[in-house]
Amino acid sequence: MNILWEDIKTRLRDELPKSTYSLWIDPLTVHKSDDAHLVLSCPNQFTRAWVAENYVNLIKERLKGAGLESFDITLEVQTRKKAPDQPAEPVFKPVQLPLPNFSPSNGGRLLLHRDFTFDQFVVGRSNEFAYSASMAFAMESQSSCRTIFMLSDTGLGKTHLSHAAGHLILNSRPETRLFYITAEDFTNEMISSLKSSRIEQFKEKYRRACDVLLLEEVHFLSGKDKIQAELAYTLDALANDNKKIMFTSPLPPGDIPGLSKELSSRLTGGLLAQIERPDKATRIDILLRKAEKLKLSLSEEIVDLLATRIEGDVRKLESALKCLKARADLLGDCVDLDLAKDVLGCLIPRAVATSPDDIREIVCTYFKLEPDQLRSRSRKKIHSLPRNIYVYLCRRHTDESVESIARTIDRSHSAVIYATELIAHRMKSDRKLKQQIEFLTERIRATEK
Repeated sequence: MNILWEDIKTRLRDELPKSTYSLWIDPLTVHKSDDAHLVLSCPNQFTRAWVAENYVNLIKERLKGAGLESFDITLEVQTRKKAPDQPAEPVFKPVQLPLPNFSPSNGGRLLLHRDFTFDQFVVGRSNEFAYSASMAFAMESQSSCRTIFMLSDTGLGKTHLSHAAGHLILNSRPETRLFYITAEDFTNEMISSLKSSRIEQFKEKYRRACDVLLLEEVHFLSGKDKIQAELAYTLDALANDNKKIMFTSPLPPGDIPGLSKELSSRLTGGLLAQIERPDKATRIDILLRKAEKLKLSLSEEIVDLLATRIEGDVRKLESALKCLKARADLLGDCVDLDLAKDVLGCLIPRAVATSPDDIREIVCTYFKLEPDQLRSRSRKKIHSLPRNIYVYLCRRHTDESVESIARTIDRSHSAVIYATELIAHRMKSDRKLKQQIEFLTERIRATEK
């Protein structure tokens, strides 16, 4: 049966995508078999469940093709062989393993992320003021920047700067009584203190035993009148003692529904630091910094593609890089432009897919050409340049294969590759061409919305 199973695996390797086969089929081995039953061994429960749901019927078809029509298949998770004279390890261990990348704050409910430091934060025009303000907040000098409201959409860095301020404070002044907590945990802790008759200890902790308060997600306090009143008194006590306070939220205090005027006034009593969406130059810097940390080598084309397509959320930039890294390390995929486009398709699906026809119309309108002229054999610049730009844009803004794009201009596969590389190379030194590409890219993106 082992020989037959290996033959079936060979057939499946030719039928399935390389990554699918290596991840789900290749690890399967024959555990035991008889005249009507085959038991396959799986490396873990997740693989067992996925193969059972997606590939068992396919395996049965291949067995049927080998003359074993009535065979039943059972999937079992392979068990580890215990060492001689040693008891088997328990399935569940009572000791909690430490979480990576986190270090505890000095007394706070939550933890400060080890990598969220100022030197790991990429500064650009969109966040320069917020970076400087949070840095001043964390410095030992008695600056006027003692209360900050950090405002930004999700994923733009306000939590990073909050953690960074906490790290700098604790590293330079370890004796500081710093509390990092979300508004939700603040609420839950207060409710628990009320139920257990420990409200005075709660007040003591935040009003008199706190030097720095980092309070995240204050919009969670919406509609919680008693919690808001307690927080207002706490903020008054901290302000009177000249303590430092940092808030974060995606909404300005005036836009948080159900927020009392008293608390709103206290939240806006300090400095408002807003983080805008990063511009393309900053996104490129972020990608390069994070790719270096992941030891991921990226071409300029891939960096430009990711920076162009991923605009709103810095976390998506990091997610894209981690996906590329995982595909390269786990599945052996080559980190090229096609893989980057595949990853982007998962992260930011288009509401309306861009087609080569859309790009042809935009390019021809811009260069004042007839659509058929892109297919012509003319090598004149007035025809070849628009044709090459069309190919370059199709490679970046459509999901079409190289062969499919080649057919739209009656050219070969290699001609499409060459045109893409030619435009990418010329953009480095030809400022006018780069501006043309950027303008046309904006027109294409407008059709995707």
